[in-house]
Amino acid sequence: MNVTFPSEKVQIEGPLHDYVSKADSGNLTHRGFCPTCGTPVTTQSEARPHFLAVRAGTLDDPEIGEPDLTIWISSAPSWACFAENLPQEAKQPPPPARKA
Repeated sequence: MNVTFPSEKVQIEGPLHDYVSKADSGNLTHRGFCPTCGTPVTTQSEARPHFLAVRAGTLDDPEIGEPDLTIWISSAPSWACFAENLPQEAKQPPPPARKA
């Protein structure tokens, strides 16, 4: 599970290695991971540099956010469970508008 923040509000302690891949949209995605143990920590699209997704389990306070959307359900295994009260997207939704 990811928690998405405005990029300028996130402070990361310690180094991350960067893995770059091309998303289905053609945009480049950067995934930050711990160079020691390989734990995934962050995800950021070059198309949305103002947002940084952080894995909830890596946060000092994983209760800081709660789900409001389930994405990529078209790729989910048949046994996956989804919260019925959350909106669902088959793939990646369009980016939210930037707040002024």
